Amino acid sequence: MDKTNPPTSFGVFKPVGHTVIAFGSTGDMDAAAGSLLAAGFTAPDLVRYTPQEMMAQVDTELPQASPLASVGQEINLIKAHRVLAARGCSFLVVHATDDAQTAKVDAVVHTMKAVSAQRYGRFIVEELVSPHPGETQVFESPDRGLDLAVTTDKQG
Repeated sequence: MDKTNPPTSFGVFKPVGHTVIAFGSTGDMDAAAGSLLAAGFTAPDLVRYTPQEMMAQVDTELPQASPLASVGQEINLIKAHRVLAARGCSFLVVHATDDAQTAKVDAVVHTMKAVSAQRYGRFIVEELVSPHPGETQVFESPDRGLDLAVTTDKQG
């Protein structure tokens, strides 16, 4: 994936075949990237975003987004990514091509301090990080927002 020309759907970020993982610090992101490289991923499989880069990407995409982007969760996801970036989260976007690689990404998400993670499929985006104790998920709709945005509002 080329972050200077990121994959989009209806004008907003949608990296199908990738997992977008947010980490609370650059150090946590770098440790996760190192773990994935040691597990057999290559440098081109991993794309890193600073908080500033993610906020800039979202700020560029939102005004240009098609109304169709709000039919699914694409708009809510990029807004949630912006909230996390504004709180200092760094992002690692990982391309996983098969079940074995996907399992390695899942292991990193669950053991390396990921704040949030979404696996982007063609028709569905799977949230990989469970809500914190005491929080509940809500029915997702463009009007109600994404679970991730609800969760991040409670942390701040």
